[in-house]
Amino acid sequence: PPVLKPELSKVDGLAFIGLSLSRKSDRGHPDSITLQTAFDLNNVIDRDYEYVASTNDDGWLVGGGEPGYPKSYKLPAKDSAHIEIMRIGTYRPEWGGITEKDVVDVLRSGKILIPQIEVLPTGVVANRDNPPEIEIRFDMPFGPDFEVMDAPLPPNWALRFVHNQLFKHFFNPSRFCPGAFHSTIVRKAEFRSPSHRDAYFAMCDAVLKKWKLAGPKALNDGAWDVDGKPLAKPGAYNSGIWLFLDRTKITHYFPPNFLPPYDTKEKREIILSFLTEEWDEKTLEWKKAEYPVQEVSKSSNKFFEFCGNPIETLLRGG
Repeated sequence: PPVLKPELSKVDGLAFIGLSLSRKSDRGHPDSITLQTAFDLNNVIDRDYEYVASTNDDGWLVGGGEPGYPKSYKLPAKDSAHIEIMRIGTYRPEWGGITEKDVVDVLRSGKILIPQIEVLPTGVVANRDNPPEIEIRFDMPFGPDFEVMDAPLPPNWALRFVHNQLFKHFFNPSRFCPGAFHSTIVRKAEFRSPSHRDAYFAMCDAVLKKWKLAGPKALNDGAWDVDGKPLAKPGAYNSGIWLFLDRTKITHYFPPNFLPPYDTKEKREIILSFLTEEWDEKTLEWKKAEYPVQEVSKSSNKFFEFCGNPIETLLRGG
């Protein structure tokens, strides 16, 4: 992994700061807990193995997890859907990590501005592994407007905003972020055929278009604590960040401390100041952020824009 100081990173631990997408399901593990209801990830997995022929023994990591026998013949495990924002590694500085107390103290101090985080899934993709992992991506589809201060912020801006703050504050040798912001659905996915693969991703694209129509949504919309029980003191905004010992164990919740709205001059300047740069995991240095150009649809028909022309779909064979 592209850690900050490889020569001083002794153990590749699993502790990280991120978001939880966990959601209990009748089709998943009974010990799964709900920490968000914004997105039902069962809509982008293939529990009936209509398209996928095999996976690793973990099976489906999201949508409630794997229930185990007799519903499933994969290793039983609760939902561990998450998005990593910064990998800590371990809580042992001599191994390249940071003490848990230091992490918690910083996140409780207000030094890291935590907005009301709203996210939008932007893609379901196969990574470069062979067989691949299937991931839900949470990209910024276009960059922020650095001139028009009241222009809408791009989807998923809060992920980069928090990530860059964390990277500018913590300098432990094992610090890194595992690629683009994503949640792994399943590992070592082999499809029944190329056409089954295409059909699976077409199914996912249809779900993504529905989510896009609804727009970015806040997580932890039920004001839950790490154990899935209600927070003792919920606020008006509860979509903050979590500290994970590993993907199956959340230990701390940190509520938003940088609250909406985000269209004031003062807040927008703060946000944009952290979106001007991005971390280059190859050079391990900061560089000027590069963003895709926002697409402008030529069609005025929103149905065709988001859902496609059904006649053309039929002519192409579905």
